[in-house]
Amino acid sequence: MALKFYNTLTRKNQVFKPIVQGQVGMYVCGPTVYNYPHIGNYRAYVCADVLRRYLEYKCFKVKQVMNLTDVDDKTIRDSQKEGVSLKEFTARYSKAFFEDLKSLNVEAADVYPKATDHIQEMIDIIDKLMEKGFAYKGDDNSIYYKISQFKKYGQLANINIRSLEAGASGRIKKDEYEKENVGDFALWKAWSPEDGNVFWETKFGKGRPGWHIECSAMSMKYLGLHFDIHAGGIDLVFPHHQNEIAQSEPVTGKTFVNYWIHNEWLLVNGQKMSKSLGNFFTLRDILAKGYPAIAVRYLLLSTHYRQQLNFTLEGLDAVKNSLQRIWDFVQKLDEVKSNEGNLKVDKLITQLKKKFEKALDNDLEMSEALGSIFVFIKHVNVLLRSNKVSSNDAQKIKFALFDLDKVLGVIKKDEEKIPDEISALVKERDSARAIKNFARSDEIRDELQKKGFILEDSPGGTRVKKSI
Repeated sequence: MALKFYNTLTRKNQVFKPIVQGQVGMYVCGPTVYNYPHIGNYRAYVCADVLRRYLEYKCFKVKQVMNLTDVDDKTIRDSQKEGVSLKEFTARYSKAFFEDLKSLNVEAADVYPKATDHIQEMIDIIDKLMEKGFAYKGDDNSIYYKISQFKKYGQLANINIRSLEAGASGRIKKDEYEKENVGDFALWKAWSPEDGNVFWETKFGKGRPGWHIECSAMSMKYLGLHFDIHAGGIDLVFPHHQNEIAQSEPVTGKTFVNYWIHNEWLLVNGQKMSKSLGNFFTLRDILAKGYPAIAVRYLLLSTHYRQQLNFTLEGLDAVKNSLQRIWDFVQKLDEVKSNEGNLKVDKLITQLKKKFEKALDNDLEMSEALGSIFVFIKHVNVLLRSNKVSSNDAQKIKFALFDLDKVLGVIKKDEEKIPDEISALVKERDSARAIKNFARSDEIRDELQKKGFILEDSPGGTRVKKSI
């Protein structure tokens, strides 16, 4: 089956054909570093991570670029509220962002360009847009994009700008605006007292870039004038991604991006999770409640990326159980001692990989892919219970799962060293059981459970695991 993605631009599933065979250029809109991202933001980054991992699983060489917006209305506003420099303020939240990505097992992009390091590239694009009649200087000395000049404006978002309330006659100086406020948007913002000491001296005068021009400049610098994939949250389709196209294509004369891939919102109680609504959780909020980051990752990738996902703590509890089931299964595989092989194992592994890949080839149909893993575990458990799996078979099963985990990033658990004090209590419990002192044995089990460790008695001895 050919690899297919739903392309927002064409509004249909399309077979993926890269510009250069075997290579993929991929841009992901990163965070505006003015606060801790909420987990709704992280859904976009986890979805993009799965996309990138699966492309690599399919043997594509991927170059991924993810920007950091470190100058815009919000970064300036909030850094001034704190009385710190823009650079110091955004560095703090950039650091937190990278810490969160590591916790969520999101693989690093190849380049993380910062907007403030690419002002000249933005100026060059704006200059060409003015030369070609797509931009003009307003009476406030800011430079605006003339959307009426770009005939395809609204195509990505499937919006007819003439049907919107304000039409295209007004000017929008804010970085973000709603559909009903569509209008000529700022490419370069002339300095105002509210900007304080945040400005650059350029041929257009003293000022700073608009938000939309930043991504056009950075994506084309690192991926070329025409690249394969642009990914991000559905909320960025309009105006941000629509404006990126409008800014880029008149300058280059080329199609900006071939495939636009957008994930749906994360909901809380049926509403979009957002800072403006105040109904959001940061990753740190979730970790403080005792949930591991890997459970958050699993939850965010477990539903098809184009379906809205309703976030609940109960959902996280269910995810913990699913993860524990997988990890317990992998642990059991390491305890198999039999030498008697089973031909069914190779067949089950082949079927698993076929079903897993078929699901993800179909626009990353993750629920089906995960379902194939749990069906596989169920079938193997039947063989394990009847002692019809050799230790060699067991390792083949484990490494087949680890191969799929190159995409998922949730199965291969980091080895955890059991603390000496815990090992000592386990040893004491084994001794108590040996002399049939079950009262003491139960006391120790309860004590270990309070410390976050679960004991399982098996024919091979006592199995110790840290509760998730």
